[in-house]
Amino acid sequence: MQLLMVSLKPLAAFGVSSSDRSKWKRKTIVTFALTILTSSQAILIVWSKRAGKYEYSVTTANFMVETLKCALSLAALARIWKTEGVTEDNRLSTTLNEVIVYPIPAFLYLIKNLLQYYIFAYVNAPGYQILKNLNIISTGVLYRIILKRELSEIQWAAFVLLCAGCTTAQLNSNSDRVLETPVQGWIMAIVMALLSGFAGVYTEAIMKKRPSRNINVQNFWLYIFGMIFNAIAIVIQDFDAVVNKGFFHGYSLITTLMILNHALSGIAVSMVMKYADNIVKVYSTSVAMLLTAIVSVFLFRFHLSLAFFLGSIVVSVSVYLHSIGKPRR
Repeated sequence: MQLLMVSLKPLAAFGVSSSDRSKWKRKTIVTFALTILTSSQAILIVWSKRAGKYEYSVTTANFMVETLKCALSLAALARIWKTEGVTEDNRLSTTLNEVIVYPIPAFLYLIKNLLQYYIFAYVNAPGYQILKNLNIISTGVLYRIILKRELSEIQWAAFVLLCAGCTTAQLNSNSDRVLETPVQGWIMAIVMALLSGFAGVYTEAIMKKRPSRNINVQNFWLYIFGMIFNAIAIVIQDFDAVVNKGFFHGYSLITTLMILNHALSGIAVSMVMKYADNIVKVYSTSVAMLLTAIVSVFLFRFHLSLAFFLGSIVVSVSVYLHSIGKPRR
């Protein structure tokens, strides 16, 4: 008994309860998972191409991602219903006022996810990783406007440092220009950043509006509308191809892994929004850029330059500054 009391004294001294440790552990796990999943997204998308083109329909791939995410949410709910029973917070039945807000982020994610495929017609993988960080600025601004959360001057400086660090890490010393990206690529990247920022912050606001609501129920309704919008996209864009060649025409093992990756990433993002915040998601994406570069050393003989090393340091400093720069209440 004395040994147990002694072992608990350090935790009590720091005011860390078992509930706080559980929340910290859960937050760490989902953030780590999101980082790993995000770091492999660009690689899988590029690998899924054949001779520079997608042999499969990107709209059907997106539909399968939403379907798989919906199935995973239902599976998680089924396990909860079996162990805890059906409660007011985990039942699928809902009201119109609760569900009417989900079509907005679902539609925004549809456009953003489609652009994610088409942007590779103008941008290579390193360039995509650089432009992807534009959503840091949009997320920070929208986080302040929509959620009414204050960001300190240190946190704003951390955003700038993160952008500079990620950009520096991908500088190419063998080129006179930072990016070999045409105007179309820049426009698509800016649109993606705005869509990603608004959809992410809006979804976080929805989920945290009713914190007791089971996250799998919230995910289910978001993914249902995602399936509906993607089905409409299939009819509009690829109806003839699907009818004549089949729904899964052009699919390969890499395509399947890419769909699985996107589905699990979506689940991880929603969990970060529920138990952490959207800025954590942004930082996970940025760190994933660095991990992608490291993996590329072994897969594509990527050269780790001095710029990459310095950029990594700047990113690490920015993450630290953001963590200690929260406004005092």
